[in-house]
Amino acid sequence: MSAPEVDPTRRPRRPTAPDGLVVVDKPAGLTSHDVVARMRRLAGTRKVGHAGTLDPMATGVLVIGIGRATRLLTYVVGADKEYVATIRLGASTTTDDAEGETVSVADTSSVTRSAIDAGVAALTGPIEQVPSSVSAIKVDGKRAYARVREGEQVQLAARSVTIRRFDVHEVRPVPGFATDGTATDGTATDVDVTVVCTSGTYVRALARDLGASLGVGGHLTALRRTRVGGYRLDVARTLEELDAWPEDVPLEVLPLAAAARATFPVRDLTVDEAAALSYGKRIAGARAEAEADGPVAAISPDGTLVALLEDRGTEAAPILVFAPA
Repeated sequence: MSAPEVDPTRRPRRPTAPDGLVVVDKPAGLTSHDVVARMRRLAGTRKVGHAGTLDPMATGVLVIGIGRATRLLTYVVGADKEYVATIRLGASTTTDDAEGETVSVADTSSVTRSAIDAGVAALTGPIEQVPSSVSAIKVDGKRAYARVREGEQVQLAARSVTIRRFDVHEVRPVPGFATDGTATDGTATDVDVTVVCTSGTYVRALARDLGASLGVGGHLTALRRTRVGGYRLDVARTLEELDAWPEDVPLEVLPLAAAARATFPVRDLTVDEAAALSYGKRIAGARAEAEADGPVAAISPDGTLVALLEDRGTEAAPILVFAPA
């Protein structure tokens, strides 16, 4: 029997990458799902996921989990995030960003820096935020953006978020502005900002609400995520850099223990504690490097990530176990 023919145009499957995280610098124009699809090929496995969606317009940090590291993503998603963005005052759009249709245009020449600073201050700290109607939030089992595309009017409920920082860097006029490219007599204003916020915050909605508070409308024209938890842009790799990885070498990842150390408080375990946790048992109350409301990474004496722990008073319970018993 002759051997089956090999298609010379078919790319060979890459060796499977080890369990870990890859921090990707997502380019504009791709969805987060597009990046996951590319990473499945590069990592040689379908067990790939991401922590926190970025809109196609947005760029920057997208945390990708491979293999067992996908189990970490549920907890990474809840970490604080940092963005640099440009808010354009003087126009509202259907999507609260530059990809939507313009619904109103206003002259911002009378808007002062002090008024902008006051509007930003009012949107800093704990706030109730109404997400954009074209968000991925489900309404009766269907994504809000899908309902909007079908012509429905969608009004989402406000949610509690915290804006830890909302810094204004530069305010500059944009003469003769119209989002459809036509000339106008008015003047728009671009505001460059840095935002540090809790999970679930929509920076597009901050742009919308700042413009609304100033009476001129607003939307987002640029968004770049620079940090998710402890994963920063300076360790991110572009898709072009990842594509250039040798075909016969497993993709380099941030190993599980290092990935956990980057964004969770750490508890160094004794040998007995590591053994107990590997069986899913509770141990004495957590002693982490820093107090935290969320999970604590439990690291064995040999440097292995054993589990994520949740402090429950006098005991610490494993909520996710990695090390086999």
